[in-house]
Amino acid sequence: MSKRRILSLWFPRLGAERVMRAERGLHAGPLAVVEEQSNMQVISALNAAAEAAGLRVGQPVRDAHAMCGGLLTRPRNPPAEQLFLTALRRWAGKFSPWVAEEPPDGLVVELTGCAHLFGGETALLGVVEGDCADMGLSVRMGIADTLGAAWALARYAGQQPGSDRSGDAIAQEARATRARAGKRRHWTKGGAAPQVVTPGGGARIAAPGQCHGVLGPLPVAALRLEPDTVAQLGRLGLRRIGDLLGQPRAALARRFGRGLVLRLDQAMGSAPEPVSPARAPDRFAVRMTLPNPIGLTEDVLAAIDRVLPALCARLEDKGRGARTLRLEAHRVDQAAEVIEIGLARPTFDPHRIRHLLEMKLERIDAGYGIDMLRLAAVQTEPVHARTLSGHAEAGRAVRDRLAGNTALDDLIGKLGARVGLEAITRMHPAASHIPEKTAKVLAAAWSEPADNWPAPPRPRPLLLWRPEPVMAPDSPAVPAGFRWRGRNWALATATGPERIAPEWWLDDPEWRSGVRDYWVVVTEQGDRLWLFYAHGGTMSPGWFCQGSFA
Repeated sequence: MSKRRILSLWFPRLGAERVMRAERGLHAGPLAVVEEQSNMQVISALNAAAEAAGLRVGQPVRDAHAMCGGLLTRPRNPPAEQLFLTALRRWAGKFSPWVAEEPPDGLVVELTGCAHLFGGETALLGVVEGDCADMGLSVRMGIADTLGAAWALARYAGQQPGSDRSGDAIAQEARATRARAGKRRHWTKGGAAPQVVTPGGGARIAAPGQCHGVLGPLPVAALRLEPDTVAQLGRLGLRRIGDLLGQPRAALARRFGRGLVLRLDQAMGSAPEPVSPARAPDRFAVRMTLPNPIGLTEDVLAAIDRVLPALCARLEDKGRGARTLRLEAHRVDQAAEVIEIGLARPTFDPHRIRHLLEMKLERIDAGYGIDMLRLAAVQTEPVHARTLSGHAEAGRAVRDRLAGNTALDDLIGKLGARVGLEAITRMHPAASHIPEKTAKVLAAAWSEPADNWPAPPRPRPLLLWRPEPVMAPDSPAVPAGFRWRGRNWALATATGPERIAPEWWLDDPEWRSGVRDYWVVVTEQGDRLWLFYAHGGTMSPGWFCQGSFA
């Protein structure tokens, strides 16, 4: 006899009740969570009031509004529901350390050896029901020897198998099938009757070794089968799990596939189905408790030199690099001083981290003394090894480049410790023929230097600004003289034109003047300016100045 005990938790109204919790129970009336399926909005979750009004999951929203005029709808948010289910998994960890999620609305708990801590399985289910009531959640529970049996009891206990047909012919079909199944149900003859404990709240507990008798009356859908398979079995008159248990296994596998036989074996315990809990996230933190309080910067640095290599070793073992670190200095008066540093690149090199921590130690107020230090890597990223390949000269060049990047990253980290990493930016090329859009600004700490800048078709000015009006004759020909920024300028030479058209698929206010003809103009004063003539679109034509060459 199996000694495993599995608890299955099903939250049938998880989506709707999550919305009610998020909006703090403002909706006492019918509430439905809707999602789009096949270009049609359907209901994915309902609260108790909506179910009492006769609505059902999978129903089109237009039909639901016709049945319930006061129905309130909210769009479905699958990521938020997944996060909520993860939070429930952490809550279920109070009953057992072995908890797994069953998206989108279920949990599985390995209860083996844990139920007695709560006074038995019945008392444990009472605790679960009370906690869920406090959280405003509806829950259905099932306990059995196997995961499949517990899942079936939580969702289908007490339900009678239905039929998609009507009439007296239903009771007459497949007589030979049911007669054979009745002969093969030998475990119910001569033995103890199946024991099913039914506490309040819709819970079901199958006594150890009673999976066959408990699952026999349940619909075949309780085996976690595909809807098409359930429909095919129903058309053959096999609507209960007990009807399948009496059939030849080879014939079932040949007609419905091995999936049906596997699910049947998993529910009965013939095939293993382990509970795989979610892996705990890696946490990188070290601390040092001091025998005597310290307050000098040198002492704090000495303590950091003790704990930082241990933290970096953990990061290196996991192939992770720290991007953000937090240093907590806990004082003897129960207060805590906290500083944070950010790095331009993920790293587990203690020498690169130590200098950044040292720069911010002056912000720590030691007070009456510090008796504990804690260093944690708040944000980490994978660190991939780099392999140098190629000829000796190429390898040396790549090696020099990597060394330069390391120095640049250290510089960015040091500047970021003082002014903030978001204040340090770099330019990257952008795919656009518009002069002012050929580059974009990115944060230096979260981007790589650009390797190859595309060469422009014509030289571009060193300084570029927004177009400024130029007083000149309204003619596409380059003026012999013009007035700009309150000064009169005389033309020496001019090179051009370079015609640039606006991006017609974007409405840019700066380019509503239409097509531009750009000229490189050299004045008699020696200035090289970038002038253009706008031919006029939705605005009047004219001359403008947009840049200056070195």
